[in-house]
Amino acid sequence: MKISAVIIAKNEEAKIGNAVRSVRWADEVVVVDSGSLDGTPAIAESLGARVLYQEWLGFGGQKQFAVDSAQYDMILSLDADEVVSDKLAEEIGSLASNGEMLDGYYIPRLAFYLGRPVKHCGWYPDRQLRLFDRTKGEWSRAKVHESVIMKPDARVGSLKNDILHFSIDSIYQHAEMIQSRYAPLSAAQMHQDGMRTSIAKIGILPIWTFFHTYLLRFGVLDGLAGLAISGFASYNVFLKHLLLHELSISGSTTKTGSETS
Repeated sequence: MKISAVIIAKNEEAKIGNAVRSVRWADEVVVVDSGSLDGTPAIAESLGARVLYQEWLGFGGQKQFAVDSAQYDMILSLDADEVVSDKLAEEIGSLASNGEMLDGYYIPRLAFYLGRPVKHCGWYPDRQLRLFDRTKGEWSRAKVHESVIMKPDARVGSLKNDILHFSIDSIYQHAEMIQSRYAPLSAAQMHQDGMRTSIAKIGILPIWTFFHTYLLRFGVLDGLAGLAISGFASYNVFLKHLLLHELSISGSTTKTGSETS
């Protein structure tokens, strides 16, 4: 069975090479670039990937564009900061050569935080459905935490070996990701889904999140990384609920104004 590996990227010249190299065993590698100003496209092309340009469609939309652009139906979907481990490549290759693949597979993902693998904090095994038959599933269009949605009749299993996720390289980067991406997008999605918050939630949920991540999910065992992850998880919850509160007020004001005009 032939497999297309698809990767979305923008300004990832430091990481795209490792991502592409880790899937060069696939029958094709497609990189969808959303307007890099660095050497990302050139590096990907030099390693044999077919590089396409697509203006940003959101995470789910961009990943689905990559899926739709592939030559083969069996898709392995990656982000530019992810790498297929050697053991996972062997595992997938064995399934493909035997022709016994299911319609989709959940794959454990091991994150590295400031260069250190994180086994606690609720970050592992973080199973992601990344290997799938595109005739049986597609990416959701959620604003954040997008996922592959499989058809009800799809046969789905799990693989044993890891995707390696090199997402956080510095404390500044983690803070910036929360402020510019995760908290605003989460708040927008919550508002769109009709969710509302309160002063009590804004005050209590961040405290609970830190306690839950650092102690109940054993973040303490990850040392300084666990402390930082727990603190940022708390900050993310605090910020997204503040932003949701702001969206709720502005939405109510707009609605009231339109009704009285």
